[in-house]
Amino acid sequence: MNNKKKVFRRFIFLPVLFPVLTAAQNTYPAVEIINTNAKTHIRGLSAVNDNIVWVSGNNGMVGKSNNGGKNWKWITVKGFEKTDFRDIEAFDASTAIIMGIGEPAYLLKTTDGGDTWKVVYENKSKGMFLDAMDFSNPLHGIVIGDPVDGHFFIAQTTDGGDNWVEIAKENRPKADNGEAFFAASGTNVRFLFNQQIIMASGGLRSRLFVGSRSFSLPIIQGKETTGANSVAVFDTYKKGAGNRMIVVGGDFTADSINDKNCFYTTNAGKTWKQPSVPPHGYRSCVEFLSKSNIVSCGPTGVDYSIDGGKTWKLISTEGFHVCRFAKFGSSVFLAGSNGKIGRLVWKK
Repeated sequence: MNNKKKVFRRFIFLPVLFPVLTAAQNTYPAVEIINTNAKTHIRGLSAVNDNIVWVSGNNGMVGKSNNGGKNWKWITVKGFEKTDFRDIEAFDASTAIIMGIGEPAYLLKTTDGGDTWKVVYENKSKGMFLDAMDFSNPLHGIVIGDPVDGHFFIAQTTDGGDNWVEIAKENRPKADNGEAFFAASGTNVRFLFNQQIIMASGGLRSRLFVGSRSFSLPIIQGKETTGANSVAVFDTYKKGAGNRMIVVGGDFTADSINDKNCFYTTNAGKTWKQPSVPPHGYRSCVEFLSKSNIVSCGPTGVDYSIDGGKTWKLISTEGFHVCRFAKFGSSVFLAGSNGKIGRLVWKK
């Protein structure tokens, strides 16, 4: 197998498979609503494949579909009825990890489809607030959080989330005054193929961290409500992986303003370009579907680009917090407030 033809989407061993996009490479999709009846605001979304989809939200709720969103099983996690689960990582129909944001912060894991959950990490430290998770493969994962003692919080697992080890303070990035991560969609941390992580911060300062390096982003910043909310990478198996990245955000208190809300790079962050037609408002999530096709969403709608982020078209005014491409498949799902879940559909 020629590894140069492979692309990293979530798990590093996954080959590129874009059957939907091959048929509609230069066409814009529509958004189809597939659920609106759950009493939870969803920010966690993990699509294992075209059929198995998990979501998580506030009020201690988790949802799961085994048929591409046609039917949903809704679970209120016992003992965590008031917890806000802002991120979820699913591995199959039985196994998933959910992230409870803070004070205390929790990570819980299920291996029986959500019927029971085990606490695999707990942190009762004052000010503890978790923001996002990502996994490079079914064993190796990372969770990030807001600064503790002036340094961003990071913990990792090497056994599929059964145990988590906190990274020592001196090995974690130091945060500037007023700088933090947003717990908007679970997508401000991503693994690169070479196992480095990238993280996007916001607030009074907005930066992109790539491994041990960091650099300022040109995205709007300077207020606690501004900055980067999500980063996506089109990562390849060849040398130079991570060259093509995109960040979105804005000011979530002024969600209709599109000033400096999106930037992309094709040279690993050495230079950044602003779209000539940006996404139409604050955006909390962005996801590469191919080198050219990208989707982004926020409370004022869904935007789509067919030219690598240079221009964006508003394809729906339905608001969503998160959008995710299936790890093994071709489906794209979205989720947001009031249990709303959607998916992208292309006209045949």
